[in-house]
Amino acid sequence: METTARADVWVSSVRLYKNRSIASRECKAGHVRINGAKAKPSQPVNIGDRVEALTEGGLRTVVVTRIIVKRVGASVAVQCYEDKTPPPPPKEEIAIMPRRDRGAGRPTKRDRRALDKLRGRQ
Repeated sequence: METTARADVWVSSVRLYKNRSIASRECKAGHVRINGAKAKPSQPVNIGDRVEALTEGGLRTVVVTRIIVKRVGASVAVQCYEDKTPPPPPKEEIAIMPRRDRGAGRPTKRDRRALDKLRGRQ
């Protein structure tokens, strides 16, 4: 059993990034941190390390529980880390602005006043 793995290999193996070349590029860009420090692609990852990766879905924070060096199935990959990512904040409800029907023409003075009142402009 492996005791360490390269940062780019481990991050791609547990599916934080799609493939190793993307993981390597993200490490070089400084988007992967191990125990708070920027990680180079060849930096070793040990069990118990805290890995932070900036992904398309936002910042992911995981703690290494098992070292793997080959890409495995998603169900096995999830067992190799403990996810410490905070839940995303609740999405705010955005009021949907009413839209005029296409081809309805310009709003009349009465329509415009009603829209201004609805928007709180008066």
